[in-house]
Amino acid sequence: MNVQFVASVAPITPDPVASGRLYVEVVGLPLDGDDYIHSENVPGSRHFGVWPLAQAAEACFGASEWPADRRVPQASIEFEVEDKDAVRAAEAELRDAGYEVLHPTRTEPWGQTVVRVLSPEGLIIGISYAPSMHS
Repeated sequence: MNVQFVASVAPITPDPVASGRLYVEVVGLPLDGDDYIHSENVPGSRHFGVWPLAQAAEACFGASEWPADRRVPQASIEFEVEDKDAVRAAEAELRDAGYEVLHPTRTEPWGQTVVRVLSPEGLIIGISYAPSMHS
C-alpha cells in the first residue's frame, strides 16, 4: 500500500449527543451536521468526525446494531491512497495478510471508495480514495 495521508479520524460513539457536547461545546471544534457531526476545518486534520456507532454498524454490516460477536470499535481512521484501484489492491493485501474485511471495496454515494477492517486495537481502519481530497 502507498498511503498518501491520513484522510479522516472519527471517534465512534454509542451516545452522539454526549460526544457532540464534549467535542463541540467543551473542546470547541467547529463540527456540524445532524447525527454525524464533522468538519474539514479542524487544523491538522483533513476530516474529523464523531461517528455514531449505529451508523458505523450500518456502513460496515448494513444493520444499525454492531454485531455482538465483534469487538465494539472506539474510533475510525482512514488512510488515503492514490486511486480506486489502489483501494482494491489494499483489500487484497489485507485479506492476504489474514485480516477480515468488514465490507468489500465499494464506492459510497459521496464518491469515496473504501474498504474497512477492524484492527487488533478495536479501531475501524479504512483504506480509501476520495476524489475531493486530491484536487
